[in-house]
Amino acid sequence: MKTFFAASLLAATLFMAQPALAQGMGHTFIMRGQVVGMTDGKPVVCIGKADGAKVGQVLDTYRVTYTPGSSKSTISPYRREKVGQVTINDLFDDHFAHATVTSGAAALHDIVETKSQ
Repeated sequence: MKTFFAASLLAATLFMAQPALAQGMGHTFIMRGQVVGMTDGKPVVCIGKADGAKVGQVLDTYRVTYTPGSSKSTISPYRREKVGQVTINDLFDDHFAHATVTSGAAALHDIVETKSQ
């Protein structure tokens, strides 16, 4: 009976911890956010402490463009193009950070992400 109870308790604990474990694993390999604002010409990104971001971390910057075409085309009209990199300077919230453009460019609504490993 004790063995059954211990096994049940362990299974319940692992089941309840699964979302937290999955989030941690996902951020180990890739972290993604967006440029949500510009302060004095520098990007504010929606990646913070809760995402596992660290000061000095370099993020690739991508811009999504739309090219209209035939509605019958199988090719997506959306393109994602790498436009530069930003470096996190300051984590001021669990969800936001100040960054500096270290190469290329960054604009409002650009996507920022770590390189996938």
